[in-house]
Amino acid sequence: MNRLSLSIRALFLIGATFLPHLTALAQDDATRRIITEGKEHNQVMQHLDVLTNRFGGRPIGSDAYDNAATWMLDQYRQWGIEAHLEEAGELPVGFNRGGWWGRLIGGPHEMTLHFVTPSYTSGTKGIQRGHVLIEPKTEEELLRMKHRLKGAWVLVGGQSSGWPISHTAASDSLRNAIKQQNRQIMATNDSLRRISWEQRKAYKPQPLKEFPGLFYNEMVEAGVLGFIQRASVPLRALYDRAMLADDNCNFYNLPQVADIKLDEQQYDEIYRMAKERRDFWLEFDIRNYFKLGPVKYHNVVASIKGSKYPDEYVIISGHLDSYDVGTGAVDCGTGIGPMMEAARLIAQSGAKPKRTILFVAFAGEEFGLLGAQAFAKSHAKQLDKVSNLFNRDGGPTPPVGIRVPQAMYDDFKSVCRVLETLNPEIPFQVEVAQPRRKPTQMGGTDASVFAMQGLPTLSFTEKDVKGYHFSYDEIWHTERDIFNKEIPEYQEHTAIVTAVVALGIANLNHQLSREGLYKTE
Repeated sequence: MNRLSLSIRALFLIGATFLPHLTALAQDDATRRIITEGKEHNQVMQHLDVLTNRFGGRPIGSDAYDNAATWMLDQYRQWGIEAHLEEAGELPVGFNRGGWWGRLIGGPHEMTLHFVTPSYTSGTKGIQRGHVLIEPKTEEELLRMKHRLKGAWVLVGGQSSGWPISHTAASDSLRNAIKQQNRQIMATNDSLRRISWEQRKAYKPQPLKEFPGLFYNEMVEAGVLGFIQRASVPLRALYDRAMLADDNCNFYNLPQVADIKLDEQQYDEIYRMAKERRDFWLEFDIRNYFKLGPVKYHNVVASIKGSKYPDEYVIISGHLDSYDVGTGAVDCGTGIGPMMEAARLIAQSGAKPKRTILFVAFAGEEFGLLGAQAFAKSHAKQLDKVSNLFNRDGGPTPPVGIRVPQAMYDDFKSVCRVLETLNPEIPFQVEVAQPRRKPTQMGGTDASVFAMQGLPTLSFTEKDVKGYHFSYDEIWHTERDIFNKEIPEYQEHTAIVTAVVALGIANLNHQLSREGLYKTE
């Protein structure tokens, strides 16, 4: 062996000795760049501004959802990140929401009405004004008021939970059964009344069974303008799940009358006035629009490909869809905004993660975790290669730690060490968690779909450390899920933490161990 060969061999040995150290330095540099960029030029609130204030509420099947998905693709590609749409399913019809207003005219005083309508329910036919009736409870009442139902707004019973009044064949069967029960109750009451009169004794009549819109079809056929139900504030509105699940649902057999959920204080006042048979009118303009179906919906999937283990993955996810009486700022803008900014920060840092990092915006979470189910099915062969799925679907509060199995503790402790001093006001702590039971059915978030498959779905512990007094129940599927409920400093911090941890896990020399994640019983 000559001197040149010896020199080359020596250089090779030196390079092999220092290469892991150089790689670690490069990774540390990328992390530092993420933190610097995240602190000085964080763009998470710009992402949320576009998502919620330009597109607004985003139920699947809406133009807003499709526009938001297209915009996400464009943003990822501008940042040099590969992105594409993956079909997740289709709906028989689509839906777009326009503006809405209503007012009371006449009576003691006029008032602007505070109300919402569920998605996938009918709007008005322009501005519609009508008198007000209380729904009939019996067939006799229905016959007595049948002529007056035409052109009326009808107050129905029950307290709204956000769902529309059901009008499916199944609900018609239930209504018919209740009507039959009420006939029997009325016959019994008539008999008791007769006996009471004959024997001069008091009697207690059996109450009739109640069901909101018991004579729904009969009232629609009579020409009512719509139905109004009592609702607590903040007003919550969901969607017509039963209709969309009906195999016979199509553009040509959609509901024809409005389904209004009215502020309970106003409802009670209007109910009292209607009971007193006062002369007054309600006027509504509700612009709910349907789209000819079928309408496809898609998951948005972006990726930074792994340099060493491209077929192993770390996933960051949230759901892109939302209800649309608000603008989906918190549920689930707080998942999408930080995810997008984490992607930008990692790309901007020049990091070359060893494993592929996927950024997945799921469709149809609000309609039954539809996008997550489709993704799990189409990527079934890759699920064993997922180190962790970091799914965020909660309030705008920041991550203050993470609880992991003992087998993962050292890895997470190493990756998260930099977060301990990232922001002294928002400390971060890694703790050991005991094995948990693997779920056997889907839960309330997309993560549950993957947990059922045995994937690690560890999520950050969150806390309102500064006391912004956020209440998740206030925004959950309500009119108050808007941009103003965001907490910018928390969202910015979340994006940085998400980027740092995802990159750190992707850069481990091994895939995270799943030992002790789930109970083995």
